[in-house]
Amino acid sequence: MNSMEQIGTMIVSFLITVVAMPSFINYFRNRNEGQMIREEGPKWHEKKSGTPTMGGLIFIVAITVSSLLFEITSHQINATGLILIFILIMYGLLGFWDDSIKLMKKQNEGLKAWQKFLGQVVGAVIFYLVYLHEGFPQVLNLPWIGNWHLGIWFVLFVVFWLVGFSNAVNLSDGLDGLVSGLAIIAFGAYAIIAGVQKQFDVLIFCLAIIGALLGFFIFNHKPAKIFMGDMGSLALGGALAAVSILVHHEAALLLIGIVFVCETASVILQVLSFKLTGHRIFKMSPIHHHFEMLGWSEWKVDIVFWCVGLIGAVIGLIGILN
Repeated sequence: MNSMEQIGTMIVSFLITVVAMPSFINYFRNRNEGQMIREEGPKWHEKKSGTPTMGGLIFIVAITVSSLLFEITSHQINATGLILIFILIMYGLLGFWDDSIKLMKKQNEGLKAWQKFLGQVVGAVIFYLVYLHEGFPQVLNLPWIGNWHLGIWFVLFVVFWLVGFSNAVNLSDGLDGLVSGLAIIAFGAYAIIAGVQKQFDVLIFCLAIIGALLGFFIFNHKPAKIFMGDMGSLALGGALAAVSILVHHEAALLLIGIVFVCETASVILQVLSFKLTGHRIFKMSPIHHHFEMLGWSEWKVDIVFWCVGLIGAVIGLIGILN
């Protein structure tokens, strides 16, 4: 696969997103449908209520079309590339269902937790079965420890990883442009790893996501004209976890996706602290809201978090490539 094909994947994905998004935004505005902001969130977020959501639909379509197009034309299409697209779409459909309920009921509560979890588990198990069928080893590559052979128990790790990171990215999606930027950084790091390993099917997929998110960011940065919704964040999180497994650098995601990890940890710590002591550690969780409550602007939180994500990704890449 030459560099022109790689650039072409990004360009096609970018253009589909940029061309289709304005009509999608206008559709929601004409129907007066948009995101309902949770009551317990920062008060200054109330002005975002009514902003069109489910922008993830457009970039998922863009990623799927461009990935399939360039995998077919470059003769890279195989089960690995298809299972990545499957995870993106399936987790996206879970988010679509969730977002649709919120829009119809004019509230911020969608699917029940067990419904979302069940769908995520089913998707993860299907991913595992394809992974197994393709002959990939059921092994974790752990820094300083080496390979950890899990055998059939690897399926539990796959479920934990995909469910965990899809929810982690979902939790992080609380500020304009935050997840878009973080995901571009994370998939960029894994694109480099896939390229070095010559896993061109994974590389094409990562580049398609980067192109689509660059296009989406035009409409999603502050002040956001559209949100990606659960449809976008769940899809991106599941796909990111799947990519890390396919390139056999799962543990690196803890660094490459360090902001997602911290966002999730802040929620867990906040809940545990309140239940055990009656006191909260943070002014609000996930942690990006904590910094907002300290007086940081959304742009400042975004930029600082993107820098942290970039530093984590660079450290992760140095550890892998050296």
